[in-house]
Amino acid sequence: MLISRQWVQRLLDRTNPTWTVTDEELDAGYVRVGFETEGYAPIEETTGPLVIGRIESIEELTGFKKPIRHCMVNVGDANGTGELQSIVCGARNFAEGDLVVVSLPGAVLPGNFAIAARETYGRMSAGMICSAAELGLTDKQTKGIITLPEGIADPGTDAREIVGLEDTVFDVNITPDRGYALSARGLTREIASAFDLVYKDPAQDALELFDLQAPEVDGALDRTVNVQPETKARRFGLRAVRGIDPSKESPLWMQRELLLCGQRPVNAATDVTNYVMLLLGQPMHAFDGDKINGDLSVRLAQEGEKLRTLDDVERELHSEDVVICDDSGIQSLAGVMGGSTSEISDTTSAVYFEAANWDPITVARTSRRHKLSSEASRRFERGVDPALIEVALDLACALLLDIAGGSVDRGRLIVGDTPAMPNISMSAQRPGQIAGVDYSDATVVSRLEEVGCAVEASDGMLSVTPPTWRPDLRMPADLVEEVVRLEGLEDIPSIVPTAPAGRGLSASQRRRRAIGHALAYNGYVEVLPTPFIANDVFDVWGLDADDERRKTVRVQNPLDADYAVLGTTLLPSLLDAIKRNVARGEKDVTLFGIEQVTIARGEGRSPMPSTAQRPSDEEVENLLNSLPLQPLHVATVACGLIDHHGPWGEGRAYTYADAIESAQVVARASDVQLDVVAAEQLPWHPGRCAALKVGDQVVGYAGELHPQVLERAGLPQRTCAMELNISALPFAPSAPAPVLSAFPLLLQDVALVVDEDVPSEKVRRVLEEHAGELLEKVELFDVYRSESLGEDKKSLAFALSFRATDRTLTDDECTEAKMAAVEAAQKAVGAQLRA
Repeated sequence: MLISRQWVQRLLDRTNPTWTVTDEELDAGYVRVGFETEGYAPIEETTGPLVIGRIESIEELTGFKKPIRHCMVNVGDANGTGELQSIVCGARNFAEGDLVVVSLPGAVLPGNFAIAARETYGRMSAGMICSAAELGLTDKQTKGIITLPEGIADPGTDAREIVGLEDTVFDVNITPDRGYALSARGLTREIASAFDLVYKDPAQDALELFDLQAPEVDGALDRTVNVQPETKARRFGLRAVRGIDPSKESPLWMQRELLLCGQRPVNAATDVTNYVMLLLGQPMHAFDGDKINGDLSVRLAQEGEKLRTLDDVERELHSEDVVICDDSGIQSLAGVMGGSTSEISDTTSAVYFEAANWDPITVARTSRRHKLSSEASRRFERGVDPALIEVALDLACALLLDIAGGSVDRGRLIVGDTPAMPNISMSAQRPGQIAGVDYSDATVVSRLEEVGCAVEASDGMLSVTPPTWRPDLRMPADLVEEVVRLEGLEDIPSIVPTAPAGRGLSASQRRRRAIGHALAYNGYVEVLPTPFIANDVFDVWGLDADDERRKTVRVQNPLDADYAVLGTTLLPSLLDAIKRNVARGEKDVTLFGIEQVTIARGEGRSPMPSTAQRPSDEEVENLLNSLPLQPLHVATVACGLIDHHGPWGEGRAYTYADAIESAQVVARASDVQLDVVAAEQLPWHPGRCAALKVGDQVVGYAGELHPQVLERAGLPQRTCAMELNISALPFAPSAPAPVLSAFPLLLQDVALVVDEDVPSEKVRRVLEEHAGELLEKVELFDVYRSESLGEDKKSLAFALSFRATDRTLTDDECTEAKMAAVEAAQKAVGAQLRA
């Protein structure tokens, strides 16, 4: 919000007459109470003679493309002669006898605009009659020059102090939860806290502030208002002023504050509504009373209704928009902008002032829906004080009456009551406990009262009722924040608190960390998979319509419309990473990722219980059951060479066996036994795909991806992948630390001939299970095929490692254990010992 230093100082001078502040101090004051400023800028200086002048005569010049006037202006003795000053001017908003601001030759206006005497339009022009923009009060074009009230000063008086050119405009950044600060009322309250000043609320003595009398309210308004409940309008107020002089302009002091706050003066009635909004924070709207037909109603718009707003744009309304109507149609888009039908014009003599309190969410949605952000909508979105309706209406009527004459209808129509604020209970010690600073109970109470709260203290507990202008104060944490920021955030010590003793990482956290370390140690590079996947990825893979992986959750407002679903698998994101790396010239890539996937349950939509009370146990259960499953997955993808070419020999390509081994790396890190079984599962190649099982449960798949999938996806041929559900893995039971033996290892080799279709892993498992307690491990080191073995036969060579913890083993002991294992293999898979 833009606000001038002088306005803040004038409001605070009422109770602090000796207080002064520099621009730097005021800027620091805003920051001290939690408001950043985008900067501040003094009004650019005007040097040289700038004086008050009186228009003595006006000659209308003709024969030019635009209206031109030759004026004779009384500037007193400021020109050194006392004679009338000849000035040519194109503005039309002044008449003979008006007091104006005149820059004489030798003056330099903002923008380094020097004033000199020169002949123009056939007349000598020795000076300029100034507008607000020319004096640096605004960067916007205004409709004419500045006119001053009669008696403010004599001609020839220096105009700087009268116009208020020695001032600074601050641009204060208002956070969304502090809507009350979008007003001089709110910002002066904060500055009073920053400098420990006495604060008097302008809303409590608004009429006295301008030395005005309160309009009487002991009558009924000539119109009624029907506010429909579905609009969620909280309060609605209406008051009328009749018989005003439409030619009267707002006084200079009002126009000046509007200009410095970024508002353009329009006419007396509109300027009054804008000034009241900037002073108190209550947006208002002024209707031309002669253009309102019948009673008013506040309702929801009907789909397809249209309204031409004040910005001269015809808008098609939505069924959730709230509108204000009379018997002839829609007159205003509530909380956002009025309609052009009842706009204040140069002939308006009767004005209806409307002040309301609208639902913030409704206004926000309407504003965004129509791409129409206004000063009113900015305030309603953040929350407006509902108790301001009466004050704003009375002040607006009194100001317009003082400016343009007329009379105020005695009736004041108000619909709705000011809602009660919630009561918050909090320990007086809580702010100090959270901030780590010793705040006394009295300090906490005084700071809460400073922001407008009603506080009752009893036995160290506080019962706090926030003021109506602070809807953001809803819980004890909000009150703590107020105390801490007003006491000074800079006083909070920068001490890291001691962490309470804990039990370390959980079992699932330790397992996740172990898996990541193990894969990294085995040459895989970690990437962070995005949760979003392409909408058509499963079509590219050719998955069946009923495949479980198609149970995706769709995002309502995706960052990218082509990636609008949450992934049920990590592979799409990792394969996209492979594709990007290959496109950038990196042909040999091995990646892994660990992340949650999202699997929809039910219809993929959650029920919406009422917020009026706590949901029932059944509603809570239904809500929880509707949430998607989010198991933790790990995946690896790779292409190219795993062992590179070099002096040591030829390189080796990454194969499906390496993908399966990456699953075994995960299994060993998780301390689980993983079974590998041939399987068919897209997007893997049917002949090079393995199902990964723990017991009877399939927990993942690994292997080489299907060539057609790779071709459609634009991926390198022979790309391999593995994905495993970590959440489905059992946790290994706690076991004592292993005992390391100091005795030597004894190796025994055995070669077994089996049928071609017998998996080598199955044979290894049989040997491992039946070789006795002395066996440490069994490893396959050779596979041999030849005609001498027979058709559809193969020889599997295993290395069996034996070791005892208490002695050195003999060959006979190991041979006996080996032969027991061979006998078991013969019975289990028909294995024959190879000679």
